[in-house]
Amino acid sequence: MRQGEALGLSLDDFDQEEMVVQVQRQVRIVGDTLVFAPPKRGKTRTVPLSPAVLGEILDHEARFPAVPVTLPWREPAGEKVTVRLLVTSEAGRAYSGDLFHKVVWQAAFRAAEVEYRKRADGMHALRHFYASVLLAQGVSIKELADYLGHADPGFTLRTYTHLLPSSHERARLAVDGVFGRPEPDDGLQAA
Repeated sequence: MRQGEALGLSLDDFDQEEMVVQVQRQVRIVGDTLVFAPPKRGKTRTVPLSPAVLGEILDHEARFPAVPVTLPWREPAGEKVTVRLLVTSEAGRAYSGDLFHKVVWQAAFRAAEVEYRKRADGMHALRHFYASVLLAQGVSIKELADYLGHADPGFTLRTYTHLLPSSHERARLAVDGVFGRPEPDDGLQAA
């Protein structure tokens, strides 16, 4: 998820039976007002949910119960919408991306005594990590584009092509699987 989408996430967005999460909103700033808004380009999406991630989310929710937060929809004068957010400030308010980054994200690096490197360690790096894990496991560019909310799989391919594992060995194995030479001890003998 993008940072604003993660900040707008509710346990109500999880379908534990189907093991998916519906990405349907983000928290963003319009003018100087926090609002709920659709994801980038208005593109809602369904993303597969692993049992391990669901377990972590449920553990988090048990320790830090979701908080109902009311914000306008799309614009400061928009209709008020209430969402039970999984991530809020100690005062129960929604975070802007910038505030979360400064107050929570960078503080976590300091608490762990890990050097924070601006671009490499921003929350967006988690999207790239997610993409690299899925690509390494053979998820298609088309599926990855859908999960990331990209309108064009070509964009996803251009962005992540350097993460695709080398296919030389897979190509060799595929061809050998069809045309491979018989093993010397397969019982066949030349006439």
